[in-house]
Amino acid sequence: MINIFEVNETNKMIQQENLDVRTITLGISLLDCVDSDLEKLNRKIYEKITTLARNLVATGEEIEREYGIPIVNKRISVTPIALVGAGACRTPEDYVTLAETLDRAAKEVGVNFIGGYSALVSKGMTKSDELLIRSIPQALASTERVCSSVNVGSTKCGIDMDAVRLLGDVILETAERTKEQDSLGCAKLVVFCNAPDDNPFMAGAFHGVTEGDAVINVGVSGPGVVKRALEKVRGKNFEELCETIKKTAFKVTRVGQLVAQEASRRMNIPFGIIDLSLAPTPAVGDSVADILCEIGLEYAGAPGTTAALALLNDQVKKGGVMASSYVGGLSGAFIPVSEDQGMIDAVTAGALSLEKLEAMTCVCSVGLDMIAVPGDTPATTLSGIIADEMAIGMVNQKTTAVRVIPVIGKGVGETVEFGGLLGYAPIMPVNQFSCEKFVNRGGRIPAPIHSFKN
Repeated sequence: MINIFEVNETNKMIQQENLDVRTITLGISLLDCVDSDLEKLNRKIYEKITTLARNLVATGEEIEREYGIPIVNKRISVTPIALVGAGACRTPEDYVTLAETLDRAAKEVGVNFIGGYSALVSKGMTKSDELLIRSIPQALASTERVCSSVNVGSTKCGIDMDAVRLLGDVILETAERTKEQDSLGCAKLVVFCNAPDDNPFMAGAFHGVTEGDAVINVGVSGPGVVKRALEKVRGKNFEELCETIKKTAFKVTRVGQLVAQEASRRMNIPFGIIDLSLAPTPAVGDSVADILCEIGLEYAGAPGTTAALALLNDQVKKGGVMASSYVGGLSGAFIPVSEDQGMIDAVTAGALSLEKLEAMTCVCSVGLDMIAVPGDTPATTLSGIIADEMAIGMVNQKTTAVRVIPVIGKGVGETVEFGGLLGYAPIMPVNQFSCEKFVNRGGRIPAPIHSFKN
């Protein structure tokens, strides 16, 4: 049981160290909304979301007031729409109507994002999958709160390179359609390998088909808390360093557990998982990169960065799993560039490159996240970046992802401002050598040998 002593213990972390619960995400299955009539399908989707989520925001605000715990976001994830719309959607434009319905429902209940405009194509695309993927640029340009994701690979199935090639074009088109907002649409699109069914974080959240009808998933945060704790063990050995991270992660996760239990009880919806991820923000003192510097690096990206990040990720998980019986989602340390002031500083100083970030994704929670690149980057180069990251996830049996933003009209040395939690980012240089012949081969990369475990 969680008691009031534990709540009081967190007050200092909340007031002084940027501790917050990053999101309560309500997962909703739309499988019972399936209909061959597009108009009926849209109506069923809207009605189910607005019925189940009608008290989500109010419940989160009640918990904030009663316990003094900031809950930054209230969100919704739904069944991958490529599955839900398969019987009714015949064109990309049909799928866009579903995106607009999701957006309308999200606005009605007051959540900031709704995820699940998604397709799962790790072994191949159905016709409906391809239609949804081709609709993504228009869908993200015509909505405000809809987030999209495509899972193109897995350890069990390999990598669908046809989908990877298509997504290079889709990302560029999304950038072009939202160029008046510095290509912001791309910030709402994630490409995954080994995507989890219960991720509460955007833009990659969707409600997996293995989930129940509705579930409450909570994502905690707290890079500032970890940073402050590590300041007290400067110069100490790795044993003390690891113990400090574990104990801090335990306390942070207990806060998320409390919020999850309360939200579940008040909404009468089952509790799903706590996601342990350290999710940074642009706020000073809320940075994963700053933790790496506190561990002993001059900048994130210096030699030793991958080892330091591996240590951090592992200790966060070891501490967190003791604090909650149900841990899932992504769970570890996020390394987005635009959302982390320390990462931005490292890029600006020349300490951090795209290639070093890729190496770091071998041991972090996700992958290449919120990376701004020149707007004239070829689609095939974007596909090559995606393929590299998917291969890391496939071979290492972990989740990896790419959220890359080719900013139309801007180049290396310029800065793009996204605002809010998305922050700002320097445009990073991309390797200029071509991979066009590689990504145009077609077909799929087979699963690695260690996938055969039956």
